Amino acid sequence: MDAITHKRAADAQAAQAGDAGPDIARRLSQHLRALRAERGWSLQRAAEACGVSKAMLGQIERGESSPTVALLWRIAGGFGCALSDLLPPHAGEAAEVRDPRRVRSRPASDAMLVAPLFAFDPALGFEVFELTLLPGYERVSEPHVGGVVEHVVVQRGSLEVLSDGSWARLGEGEGLRLAGDREHGYRNPGEAPVVFLDLIHYPRGRAA
Repeated sequence: MDAITHKRAADAQAAQAGDAGPDIARRLSQHLRALRAERGWSLQRAAEACGVSKAMLGQIERGESSPTVALLWRIAGGFGCALSDLLPPHAGEAAEVRDPRRVRSRPASDAMLVAPLFAFDPALGFEVFELTLLPGYERVSEPHVGGVVEHVVVQRGSLEVLSDGSWARLGEGEGLRLAGDREHGYRNPGEAPVVFLDLIHYPRGRAA
């Protein structure tokens, strides 16, 4: 497949995933309001816990703003929940077959497609995503809560991962375990989408 065909495939995949954008924003809005209600938090209290402005969190709750993946991580950390808790649909029974094509979406403004294969389970302590980085995408993530460890395995393409201050290139079938509680990142310098699995393990089986 040449570069032009790769680009067309990436654009089509992003457009298809983007079709669910309004519905994802609506569900995220409802979920954030529910999380605040469970804790009895005001919008100001929630914004302080998440490390974001009250105005920004209010816009997300009203479905007026599409957050980046980095911002979703901040919000998850502030509410003490896992990232997958904010990304519908959630996983069902343990024996349920999960097809990434059915749950893949573009939940944030980033050029990243996310398929939450298995949501966080406190008894197991981890969640699993299939992530697709469109050509040229790069994200350097802030450290997550202490003890978080990520396990990355490339399924298609070539991925560059920032870990311990340096970038490492991973090819198809290669994997890397990295500390999620330090600065880390992912980038796709190529002309085709990169697909990889990311298993995120939380300390003591807790998301916060």
